[in-house]
Amino acid sequence: MVLTMLALLALPAAPASAQSGPSDHSVADRLPLFDQNNCQQIRDPGNQLFCGDSQLSAAAEKLSTAIEARLARLPDRLPAIEENAIWNRQRNLGCGIVGQTGVRAEDFDRVKACLLKVTEDRAAIVRDPDFDCLAANTAAGALICADPSLALTETELNSHVLGLIGKLDPTAARFAFAEYGRWTRERDRKCNLVGKENVPPQELGSAEDCLADYLKRKSDEIIAAKGDPKKVFGRQVAAKEPDTDAVDFCAARIHAANSCGNFLRINRVYALDSQVNDQEAQVTGEIEMVVLAPFTTCSKVASACTGTCWDAATGRPQPGASNKERAAAAFNVTRRLRVQRTFAFVKAADGWRCREDELAPVNSGTAGGGS
Repeated sequence: MVLTMLALLALPAAPASAQSGPSDHSVADRLPLFDQNNCQQIRDPGNQLFCGDSQLSAAAEKLSTAIEARLARLPDRLPAIEENAIWNRQRNLGCGIVGQTGVRAEDFDRVKACLLKVTEDRAAIVRDPDFDCLAANTAAGALICADPSLALTETELNSHVLGLIGKLDPTAARFAFAEYGRWTRERDRKCNLVGKENVPPQELGSAEDCLADYLKRKSDEIIAAKGDPKKVFGRQVAAKEPDTDAVDFCAARIHAANSCGNFLRINRVYALDSQVNDQEAQVTGEIEMVVLAPFTTCSKVASACTGTCWDAATGRPQPGASNKERAAAAFNVTRRLRVQRTFAFVKAADGWRCREDELAPVNSGTAGGGS
């Protein structure tokens, strides 16, 4: 439910500041539901119009239904939530809404008409099952969507995965969704597709066999489980080597344990350096995350999910933030954060196991993108 709401409200309501209301009170007067729905509490000017206007509200409800249906067919829902958040930003800009600047009364009719059209168009597009491929923003996604046999295999795999996760309790399901996200990152690394989003698919043909092998192996694994999710999820907790895969195990488990997927998606993981002996290892890794829902830069979410408080102005870690800074600053949707941290591993019978249960403290970090 939380993930669904994040997807539907990719730029969610936030307490209004003194400058965040409509630039002219007559705009609020033209929104019949403004007072009834307490729309003055919404900071985003576009969402404020959706809150107070019945036509826009009805269009948003249709889009919400289409998004819910899309999420229901995707095991790794976080990229879809990110994609929807990006669309919301583009929606505002395309309709002439810039940042948190309120809509002027003389622009009301034009902005409303634009928001209504793009929202209705978006709902029609999202309802199309082919939209999952149209929205693919990774090299692997482009290759899979370009090959009907790969696309069919992935659709069947997604269906099997969702069926298994549906049998788990909410906590176990959260860890299973995180594990599925880690599968896809591992797949992209193994198939040498990381960072190749802008490479033409025809130049990535050598990766198609790798993708096919991955999809078949995972499908066979799920079929062999005969409907038992515990035979698929939560079994592999160790990496073969103290490397990038090992860091990904750590990061995915920490994020799942702290419900970080409600706010952040792990986009990429890199191992930068390692010190290894017979039984122990120290691996310095870099984790790139995308903000899916706003959170204050010094909060439980920040410390548990990024390992530090932040200075929103400089985009640098700020462990000693003041109470005033804790209350005032927040990260916006689609902001990208990168943190570096050294993880401790111990060698066990099944491989290298992470000894860390939180990200804090991180070695260093940066926050870029967004505004």
